[in-house]
Amino acid sequence: MMLTKRALPRRTVLRGLGATIALPLLDSMVPALTALSKTPAKAVPRLAAIYAPMGMNMAEWRPPAEGPLELSPILQPLGAFRDRLLLVSGLESEEAIGNDNGVHPRCQTTWLTGARAKKTEGADMRAGISMDQIAARQFGQDTQLASLELALEAVDTMNGGCGFFGYGCAYLNTISWRSPTTPLPMEVNPRAVFERLFGDNDTTDSRARLAALRGDRSVLDAVTEKVARLQPRVGPHDRVKLAEYLDAVRDVERRIQKADEQAGQELLVAERPMGIPASFEEHINLMFDLLLLAYQSDLTRVSTFLLGREGSLRTFPEIGVRDSWHPLSHHQNNAGQLAKQGKLNAYHVQMLARFLEKLQATSVGDGSLLDHTTILYGSGMSDSNLHLPSDVPTLVVASSASRIAGGRHMQCPKGTPLANLQLTLLDKIGVHVDHFGDSTGELNLLSI
Repeated sequence: MMLTKRALPRRTVLRGLGATIALPLLDSMVPALTALSKTPAKAVPRLAAIYAPMGMNMAEWRPPAEGPLELSPILQPLGAFRDRLLLVSGLESEEAIGNDNGVHPRCQTTWLTGARAKKTEGADMRAGISMDQIAARQFGQDTQLASLELALEAVDTMNGGCGFFGYGCAYLNTISWRSPTTPLPMEVNPRAVFERLFGDNDTTDSRARLAALRGDRSVLDAVTEKVARLQPRVGPHDRVKLAEYLDAVRDVERRIQKADEQAGQELLVAERPMGIPASFEEHINLMFDLLLLAYQSDLTRVSTFLLGREGSLRTFPEIGVRDSWHPLSHHQNNAGQLAKQGKLNAYHVQMLARFLEKLQATSVGDGSLLDHTTILYGSGMSDSNLHLPSDVPTLVVASSASRIAGGRHMQCPKGTPLANLQLTLLDKIGVHVDHFGDSTGELNLLSI
């Protein structure tokens, strides 16, 4: 049988003035045989690791019993996704234990590496390769960016700089380590992330691109003619999908442009670099939307997201929590302080829920982005008042492709390393390694 249906190259992009817009997976990119058989293309797995610092209000995090998942107060915002959630209790981050005051940088570093942070403020820093970078080594062979590292705080928001009791800046500035001696910088500025995703790395004429942006021309304006020429080559469903994707890119760019304009205004908040919204909620939503675009266009399949650094002094007046985050975490079991911590923890989970909603609403391959994205969410300590790196709060949002049974609360035996779960998740997304960090084996996660 002769196949005459043409398929667009998977790497088709729209190029314009200083811009490269990668496209989402369209039906027209499906090979001809697949298209004729009306069998949707299978989407690739994606991985996100999201770190919430300084523990949780554990009484409001942990469900009352093992087994079918009863959503705790902090997890209530995720009610619509209950069947995808696997809450794992009893996991240990033993390498974060120490006899000095450096528990914060140790907890943050160990969380995704399963390795002990070497106490040093010099260039001889050392930890271990992080889970995300193990995945990036494999998935990055097929994407423009091996991984994307996002954060919500600049170094100058830390108390007295970024060092912490003899541990250097790197331990608090990232959760991603390419090698035991190579921490990866995390980007806090949405403008820089946008330009990393959609800027044209092949051109050296940055002046032309900046001039276009300053003249209120968007990145998409620069590729309008390419969009018009592409439309007749795709079907009606693809035209809708393409329009929705480009509208999302334009919306993100508009919000970043607004943040740029507001950066020069005098605000009653801590000074932030240009392009970072004054509002925490707008900042986190903007970064999540950039991550969604990166996944949707297959620019990367691996990401890490640092919601805040250990020791952060950020306040959250938008939800009525005006206490600085770090002092609040030293709650001394005061009921009022614990209530504020629980409110803050639930607020962050609410932001995660919004991201999941958008992933679910974005079609790709044979399902939604959510169907093909595995998310690890948690902290490097449990009781923040005691700085306990044991029984660390850990949540998995399981993709359909991973075939992990959700809607469950799983209690692990005492002493089970957190790295065991991470090793298991790598295996579930098709990244097979024998050992990771301080792992002792995989967990028995029941398959669907």
